[in-house]
Amino acid sequence: MKKLLEVLKKAGFDGFLLMIATMILMAYFLPQPGMVKEPVSLEEIANAGVSFIFLFYGMRLSVEKLKAGLSNWKMHIVVQLTTFLFFPLIVLAFRPLFVNNGFELLWLGVFFLAALPSTVSSSVVMVSIAKGNIPAAIFNASISSLIGVVVTPLWVGLFIASATGDFDVTQIVIKLILQVLLPVIIGICLNSRFGAFAEKYKKQLKYFDQAVILTIIYTSFCKSFSEHLFEGFTALELAGLAAGMMALFFAVFFCVGLLSRMLGFSDEDRITVLFCGSKKSLVHGTVMSKVLFQHSTITGIVLLPLMLYHALQLIAASIIAQSMARRKEV
Repeated sequence: MKKLLEVLKKAGFDGFLLMIATMILMAYFLPQPGMVKEPVSLEEIANAGVSFIFLFYGMRLSVEKLKAGLSNWKMHIVVQLTTFLFFPLIVLAFRPLFVNNGFELLWLGVFFLAALPSTVSSSVVMVSIAKGNIPAAIFNASISSLIGVVVTPLWVGLFIASATGDFDVTQIVIKLILQVLLPVIIGICLNSRFGAFAEKYKKQLKYFDQAVILTIIYTSFCKSFSEHLFEGFTALELAGLAAGMMALFFAVFFCVGLLSRMLGFSDEDRITVLFCGSKKSLVHGTVMSKVLFQHSTITGIVLLPLMLYHALQLIAASIIAQSMARRKEV
Protein backbone atom coordinates (compact mmCIF):
# COMPACT_ATOMS: atom_id res chain seq x y z
CA MET A 1 0.00 0.00 0.00
CA LYS A 2 2.88 2.36 0.80
CA LYS A 3 4.40 1.77 -2.65
CA LEU A 4 1.00 2.31 -4.29
CA LEU A 5 0.61 5.66 -2.49
CA GLU A 6 4.10 6.69 -3.63
CA VAL A 7 3.22 5.84 -7.24
CA LEU A 8 -0.06 7.76 -7.05
CA LYS A 9 1.76 10.76 -5.60
CA LYS A 10 4.29 10.73 -8.46
CA ALA A 11 1.43 10.60 -10.97
CA GLY A 12 -0.28 13.60 -9.42
CA PHE A 13 -3.07 11.63 -7.74
CA ASP A 14 -2.50 12.71 -4.16
CA GLY A 15 -3.22 16.35 -3.31
CA PHE A 16 -4.42 17.43 -6.74
CA LEU A 17 -7.48 15.17 -6.83
CA LEU A 18 -8.29 16.28 -3.30
CA MET A 19 -8.18 19.88 -4.52
CA ILE A 20 -10.47 18.99 -7.45
CA ALA A 21 -13.03 17.63 -5.00
CA THR A 22 -12.59 20.80 -2.91
CA MET A 23 -13.25 23.02 -5.93
CA ILE A 24 -16.46 21.14 -6.71
CA LEU A 25 -17.64 21.52 -3.11
CA MET A 26 -16.76 25.22 -3.15
CA ALA A 27 -18.70 25.66 -6.38
CA TYR A 28 -21.72 24.05 -4.72
CA PHE A 29 -21.63 26.00 -1.46
CA LEU A 30 -19.93 29.22 -2.63
CA PRO A 31 -20.63 29.81 -6.35
CA GLN A 32 -20.70 33.62 -6.24
CA PRO A 33 -16.94 34.26 -6.81
CA GLY A 34 -17.06 32.07 -9.90
CA MET A 35 -19.94 34.06 -11.37
CA VAL A 36 -18.56 37.59 -10.77
CA LYS A 37 -17.78 39.46 -14.01
CA GLU A 38 -16.39 42.81 -12.75
CA PRO A 39 -13.71 44.10 -12.47
CA VAL A 40 -12.20 40.86 -13.76
CA SER A 41 -13.70 37.37 -13.77
CA LEU A 42 -12.04 34.10 -12.80
CA GLU A 43 -13.12 32.83 -16.21
CA GLU A 44 -11.02 35.49 -17.97
CA ILE A 45 -8.04 34.65 -15.76
CA ALA A 46 -8.45 30.96 -16.66
CA ASN A 47 -8.62 31.84 -20.38
CA ALA A 48 -5.27 33.63 -20.14
CA GLY A 49 -3.85 30.74 -18.12
CA VAL A 50 -4.79 28.26 -20.86
CA SER A 51 -2.56 30.07 -23.36
CA PHE A 52 0.36 30.08 -20.93
CA ILE A 53 -0.06 26.35 -20.25
CA PHE A 54 0.40 25.58 -23.95
CA LEU A 55 3.20 28.13 -24.32
CA PHE A 56 5.21 26.45 -21.55
CA TYR A 57 4.31 23.04 -22.95
CA GLY A 58 5.73 24.06 -26.35
CA MET A 59 8.92 25.30 -24.69
CA ARG A 60 9.56 21.81 -23.34
CA LEU A 61 9.12 20.18 -26.77
CA SER A 62 12.41 19.59 -28.53
CA VAL A 63 12.15 19.31 -32.32
CA GLU A 64 15.26 17.12 -32.37
CA LYS A 65 13.79 14.62 -29.92
CA LEU A 66 10.53 14.48 -31.85
CA LYS A 67 12.41 13.75 -35.08
CA ALA A 68 14.46 11.04 -33.36
CA GLY A 69 11.30 9.30 -32.18
CA LEU A 70 9.84 8.85 -35.66
CA SER A 71 11.69 5.59 -36.37
CA ASN A 72 9.32 3.27 -34.47
CA TRP A 73 6.42 4.28 -36.71
CA LYS A 74 4.30 1.10 -36.35
CA MET A 75 4.01 1.51 -32.59
CA HIS A 76 3.24 5.23 -32.90
CA ILE A 77 0.43 4.56 -35.38
CA VAL A 78 -1.17 2.00 -33.04
CA VAL A 79 -1.05 4.41 -30.08
CA GLN A 80 -2.49 7.37 -32.01
CA LEU A 81 -5.22 5.32 -33.73
CA THR A 82 -6.20 3.91 -30.34
CA THR A 83 -6.30 7.39 -28.80
CA PHE A 84 -8.18 9.22 -31.55
CA LEU A 85 -10.14 6.51 -33.40
CA PHE A 86 -10.70 3.36 -31.35
CA PHE A 87 -11.64 5.24 -28.16
CA PRO A 88 -14.27 7.51 -29.82
CA LEU A 89 -15.74 4.65 -31.87
CA ILE A 90 -16.33 2.55 -28.74
CA VAL A 91 -18.22 5.39 -27.05
CA LEU A 92 -20.05 6.27 -30.27
CA ALA A 93 -21.39 2.70 -30.47
CA PHE A 94 -23.20 3.21 -27.13
CA ARG A 95 -24.81 6.54 -28.06
CA PRO A 96 -28.27 5.04 -28.88
CA LEU A 97 -28.55 3.94 -25.23
CA PHE A 98 -28.26 7.55 -24.01
CA VAL A 99 -30.35 9.47 -26.54
CA ASN A 100 -33.79 10.76 -25.45
CA ASN A 101 -33.58 9.47 -21.88
CA GLY A 102 -32.01 12.43 -20.05
CA PHE A 103 -28.41 11.19 -20.18
CA GLU A 104 -27.27 12.68 -23.48
CA LEU A 105 -25.13 15.34 -21.74
CA LEU A 106 -23.31 12.63 -19.78
CA TRP A 107 -22.73 10.74 -23.01
CA LEU A 108 -21.32 13.94 -24.56
CA GLY A 109 -18.94 14.16 -21.61
CA VAL A 110 -17.81 10.57 -22.12
CA PHE A 111 -17.37 11.17 -25.85
CA PHE A 112 -15.38 14.34 -25.12
CA LEU A 113 -13.15 12.24 -22.85
CA ALA A 114 -12.76 9.58 -25.57
CA ALA A 115 -11.65 12.17 -28.15
CA LEU A 116 -8.94 13.69 -25.92
CA PRO A 117 -5.18 13.13 -26.32
CA SER A 118 -3.15 10.92 -24.02
CA THR A 119 -1.78 12.35 -20.80
CA VAL A 120 1.96 13.07 -20.73
CA SER A 121 3.26 12.89 -17.16
CA SER A 122 1.40 9.88 -15.76
CA SER A 123 1.81 7.85 -18.98
CA VAL A 124 5.58 8.27 -18.82
CA VAL A 125 5.59 7.51 -15.07
CA MET A 126 3.64 4.27 -15.56
CA VAL A 127 5.79 3.17 -18.52
CA SER A 128 8.88 3.84 -16.42
CA ILE A 129 7.57 1.79 -13.48
CA ALA A 130 6.59 -1.11 -15.74
CA LYS A 131 10.03 -0.94 -17.44
CA GLY A 132 8.75 -0.05 -20.90
CA ASN A 133 10.15 2.09 -23.72
CA ILE A 134 10.39 5.51 -22.02
CA PRO A 135 11.63 7.59 -25.04
CA ALA A 136 8.77 6.19 -27.12
CA ALA A 137 6.31 7.05 -24.34
CA ILE A 138 7.53 10.65 -24.24
CA PHE A 139 7.32 10.89 -28.03
CA ASN A 140 3.80 9.46 -28.25
CA ALA A 141 2.43 11.57 -25.41
CA SER A 142 3.91 14.72 -26.96
CA ILE A 143 2.65 13.96 -30.47
CA SER A 144 -0.76 13.02 -29.06
CA SER A 145 -1.06 16.44 -27.45
CA LEU A 146 -0.35 18.19 -30.74
CA ILE A 147 -2.73 15.99 -32.76
CA GLY A 148 -5.45 16.53 -30.17
CA VAL A 149 -5.51 20.27 -30.82
CA VAL A 150 -7.01 19.47 -34.24
CA VAL A 151 -8.70 16.07 -33.90
CA THR A 152 -10.53 16.54 -30.58
CA PRO A 153 -12.55 19.59 -31.74
CA LEU A 154 -13.38 17.84 -35.02
CA TRP A 155 -14.81 14.82 -33.19
CA VAL A 156 -16.67 16.75 -30.50
CA GLY A 157 -17.93 19.34 -32.97
CA LEU A 158 -20.11 16.67 -34.56
CA PHE A 159 -22.32 16.61 -31.45
CA ILE A 160 -21.91 19.96 -29.66
CA ALA A 161 -24.56 21.76 -31.72
CA SER A 162 -27.30 19.27 -30.81
CA ALA A 163 -26.40 19.43 -27.11
CA THR A 164 -25.82 23.18 -26.68
CA GLY A 165 -27.56 24.71 -29.68
CA ASP A 166 -24.50 26.91 -30.13
CA PHE A 167 -21.56 25.81 -32.23
CA ASP A 168 -19.89 28.32 -34.53
CA VAL A 169 -17.18 26.36 -36.35
CA THR A 170 -15.31 29.45 -37.53
CA GLN A 171 -15.24 31.02 -34.08
CA ILE A 172 -14.12 27.76 -32.43
CA VAL A 173 -11.29 27.23 -34.95
CA ILE A 174 -10.05 30.82 -34.60
CA LYS A 175 -10.08 30.60 -30.81
CA LEU A 176 -8.25 27.25 -30.87
CA ILE A 177 -5.57 28.67 -33.14
CA LEU A 178 -5.07 31.80 -31.03
CA GLN A 179 -5.43 30.24 -27.58
CA VAL A 180 -3.88 26.79 -28.06
CA LEU A 181 -2.05 26.15 -31.33
CA LEU A 182 -0.25 29.51 -31.63
CA PRO A 183 1.16 29.38 -28.07
CA VAL A 184 2.44 25.82 -28.71
CA ILE A 185 4.17 26.91 -31.94
CA ILE A 186 5.69 29.96 -30.22
CA GLY A 187 6.85 27.73 -27.37
CA ILE A 188 8.50 25.26 -29.77
CA CYS A 189 10.29 28.15 -31.48
CA LEU A 190 11.55 29.32 -28.07
CA ASN A 191 12.71 25.82 -27.07
CA SER A 192 16.34 26.37 -28.07
CA ARG A 193 16.55 29.49 -25.89
CA PHE A 194 14.21 28.73 -22.98
CA GLY A 195 13.84 24.93 -23.16
CA ALA A 196 16.41 24.33 -20.42
CA PHE A 197 14.71 26.93 -18.22
CA ALA A 198 11.27 25.35 -18.74
CA GLU A 199 12.69 21.89 -18.02
CA LYS A 200 14.47 23.12 -14.88
CA TYR A 201 11.30 24.64 -13.46
CA LYS A 202 8.83 22.06 -14.77
CA LYS A 203 7.72 21.25 -11.20
CA GLN A 204 6.74 24.88 -10.62
CA LEU A 205 5.09 25.02 -14.05
CA LYS A 206 3.11 21.91 -13.14
CA TYR A 207 1.71 23.77 -10.14
CA PHE A 208 0.75 26.64 -12.45
CA ASP A 209 -1.01 24.17 -14.78
CA GLN A 210 -2.91 22.70 -11.84
CA ALA A 211 -3.95 26.13 -10.56
CA VAL A 212 -5.43 26.98 -13.97
CA ILE A 213 -7.21 23.60 -14.15
CA LEU A 214 -8.68 24.08 -10.67
CA THR A 215 -9.92 27.55 -11.66
CA ILE A 216 -11.59 26.14 -14.78
CA ILE A 217 -13.21 23.33 -12.78
CA TYR A 218 -14.48 25.77 -10.14
CA THR A 219 -16.00 28.24 -12.62
CA SER A 220 -17.47 25.42 -14.74
CA PHE A 221 -19.22 23.80 -11.80
CA CYS A 222 -20.40 27.18 -10.52
CA LYS A 223 -22.32 27.59 -13.78
CA SER A 224 -23.66 24.04 -13.75
CA PHE A 225 -24.81 24.22 -10.13
CA SER A 226 -26.43 27.62 -10.68
CA GLU A 227 -28.54 26.05 -13.44
CA HIS A 228 -29.33 22.98 -11.23
CA LEU A 229 -28.05 20.65 -13.96
CA PHE A 230 -27.02 17.88 -11.54
CA GLU A 231 -30.36 17.59 -9.79
CA GLY A 232 -31.59 15.01 -12.29
CA PHE A 233 -28.84 12.49 -11.41
CA THR A 234 -28.97 10.07 -8.49
CA ALA A 235 -25.98 8.70 -6.56
CA LEU A 236 -26.62 5.31 -8.13
CA GLU A 237 -26.48 6.80 -11.64
CA LEU A 238 -23.20 8.56 -10.87
CA ALA A 239 -21.80 5.31 -9.45
CA GLY A 240 -22.86 3.64 -12.69
CA LEU A 241 -20.95 6.33 -14.61
CA ALA A 242 -17.82 5.57 -12.58
CA ALA A 243 -18.22 1.84 -13.27
CA GLY A 244 -18.62 2.64 -16.96
CA MET A 245 -15.38 4.66 -16.94
CA MET A 246 -13.56 1.74 -15.37
CA ALA A 247 -15.01 -0.65 -17.96
CA LEU A 248 -13.93 1.71 -20.77
CA PHE A 249 -10.36 1.81 -19.46
CA PHE A 250 -10.04 -1.99 -19.25
CA ALA A 251 -11.77 -2.54 -22.62
CA VAL A 252 -9.21 -0.33 -24.37
CA PHE A 253 -6.32 -1.67 -22.28
CA PHE A 254 -6.97 -5.33 -23.10
CA CYS A 255 -7.83 -4.73 -26.77
CA VAL A 256 -4.64 -2.74 -27.31
CA GLY A 257 -2.64 -5.37 -25.46
CA LEU A 258 -4.04 -8.08 -27.71
CA LEU A 259 -3.31 -6.05 -30.85
CA SER A 260 0.27 -5.32 -29.79
CA ARG A 261 0.88 -9.05 -29.27
CA MET A 262 -0.59 -9.85 -32.69
CA LEU A 263 1.76 -7.27 -34.27
CA GLY A 264 4.75 -8.84 -32.54
CA PHE A 265 5.81 -5.84 -30.45
CA SER A 266 8.59 -6.31 -27.92
CA ASP A 267 7.66 -6.30 -24.22
CA GLU A 268 8.98 -2.74 -23.82
CA ASP A 269 6.99 -1.43 -26.80
CA ARG A 270 3.87 -3.32 -25.74
CA ILE A 271 4.02 -1.69 -22.30
CA THR A 272 4.32 1.74 -23.94
CA VAL A 273 1.33 1.08 -26.19
CA LEU A 274 -0.75 -0.15 -23.24
CA PHE A 275 -0.24 2.88 -21.04
CA CYS A 276 -0.04 5.63 -23.66
CA GLY A 277 -3.04 4.25 -25.55
CA SER A 278 -5.35 3.85 -22.55
CA LYS A 279 -4.70 7.16 -20.74
CA LYS A 280 -6.55 10.46 -21.23
CA SER A 281 -5.34 13.94 -20.32
CA LEU A 282 -7.16 15.91 -17.62
CA VAL A 283 -5.00 18.94 -18.46
CA HIS A 284 -6.04 19.03 -22.12
CA GLY A 285 -9.62 18.14 -21.27
CA THR A 286 -10.15 21.02 -18.88
CA VAL A 287 -8.41 23.66 -20.95
CA MET A 288 -10.04 22.57 -24.23
CA SER A 289 -13.46 22.59 -22.57
CA LYS A 290 -12.98 26.35 -22.17
CA VAL A 291 -12.81 26.66 -25.94
CA LEU A 292 -15.29 24.02 -27.08
CA PHE A 293 -18.00 24.77 -24.53
CA GLN A 294 -17.51 28.49 -24.19
CA HIS A 295 -20.32 30.42 -22.45
CA SER A 296 -22.10 27.11 -21.79
CA THR A 297 -23.53 25.99 -18.43
CA ILE A 298 -23.06 22.29 -19.25
CA THR A 299 -19.25 22.30 -18.85
CA GLY A 300 -19.42 20.87 -15.31
CA ILE A 301 -21.39 17.84 -16.48
CA VAL A 302 -19.16 17.39 -19.53
CA LEU A 303 -16.04 17.37 -17.30
CA LEU A 304 -17.48 14.90 -14.76
CA PRO A 305 -16.68 11.69 -16.74
CA LEU A 306 -13.15 12.97 -17.40
CA MET A 307 -12.47 13.61 -13.71
CA LEU A 308 -13.78 10.17 -12.76
CA TYR A 309 -11.72 8.53 -15.51
CA HIS A 310 -8.62 10.46 -14.46
CA ALA A 311 -8.82 9.20 -10.88
CA LEU A 312 -9.68 5.62 -11.80
CA GLN A 313 -7.04 5.33 -14.55
CA LEU A 314 -4.31 6.35 -12.10
CA ILE A 315 -5.37 3.71 -9.57
CA ALA A 316 -5.78 0.91 -12.12
CA ALA A 317 -2.67 1.80 -14.16
CA SER A 318 -0.43 2.06 -11.11
CA ILE A 319 -1.49 -1.37 -9.84
CA ILE A 320 -0.94 -2.91 -13.30
CA ALA A 321 2.43 -1.15 -13.75
CA GLN A 322 3.72 -2.45 -10.42
CA SER A 323 2.55 -5.95 -11.26
CA MET A 324 4.41 -5.82 -14.60
CA ALA A 325 7.55 -4.57 -12.87
CA ARG A 326 7.46 -7.41 -10.34
CA ARG A 327 7.08 -10.00 -13.11
CA LYS A 328 10.13 -8.57 -14.91
CA GLU A 329 12.21 -8.80 -11.73
CA VAL A 330 11.43 -12.52 -11.27
